[in-house]
Amino acid sequence: MNIYISNLSFKVEDNDLQELFAEYGTVSSAKVITDKFTNRSRGFGFVEMPEKSEAIKAINELNQAEYDGKVISVSEARPREEKPKNFNRGGYNNNNNNRNNYRRD
Repeated sequence: MNIYISNLSFKVEDNDLQELFAEYGTVSSAKVITDKFTNRSRGFGFVEMPEKSEAIKAINELNQAEYDGKVISVSEARPREEKPKNFNRGGYNNNNNNRNNYRRD
């Protein structure tokens, strides 16, 4: 089962997650997600546990627990949603913000 952990301290590393979840059973992988440019933690991560019952116990006991000075949220990870190909973040070229949309009187 893939587990999502959020609100992690920026000091938490992969091996810290591995150790935390190993108390509940076998951990096949643990990964803190980092920014690709700065390599700093983004404050969330994923843990994979092959045994579903162990994973559920870890989720139930660690969700809203304090870890490294922060209250973490732990839940079953959901599949990543695909963004539409024409996804626009609302910058200058956004149709609602494009200067060509304004009338000149």
